[in-house]
Amino acid sequence: MEYAIYIIIAYLLGSIPSGLLVGKIGYGIDIREHGSGNLGGTNTFRVLGIKAGLLVTSTDMLKGTVATALPLLMGADVITLIIGIFAVIGHTYPLFAGFKGGKAVATSAGVVLGINPIIFIIMLATFFLVLYMSKYVSLSSMITGIVSVVVSIIFQEYGLTILIALFTIFVIYRHLSNIKRIINKTEPKITWM
Repeated sequence: MEYAIYIIIAYLLGSIPSGLLVGKIGYGIDIREHGSGNLGGTNTFRVLGIKAGLLVTSTDMLKGTVATALPLLMGADVITLIIGIFAVIGHTYPLFAGFKGGKAVATSAGVVLGINPIIFIIMLATFFLVLYMSKYVSLSSMITGIVSVVVSIIFQEYGLTILIALFTIFVIYRHLSNIKRIINKTEPKITWM
């Protein structure tokens, strides 16, 4: 019963469409009708700018962290890794936005933050290093996932390794169109770094 309750909470938290809310409330824009049409932080950066992009990315990350940390704070006897997965599913297939959400990068990172902050810091450093070098958010996200799998193995966090590996496979799958654009040199690069 505990699992069911926290799974539902995690999915509903993940389903909060940060990009849609920030776009409509703050700018009068439905970001699904602009840029890539995606509800995540990357498209928000492109369409609405740095402030909105940071707000959406932070909120999306927080959804994963809260979903993972809540059972611990409540003393629930559940495996938080499993609960975190449902926050990511909610973000990607949100109940409150027609089941069309983001690409799971920020929310996945938030889950890792809730479980192992040190690995999260390494992830963050990797992401920004690759982003600085490549200017591709999509490439940075995928490489960060791969590096994070290796780091979690080094830390002997084997449950987290499996979770991060699953997230990474999912993130790469969600970025297949981005991979094609990178190969064709048509993927947009960031201009603010």
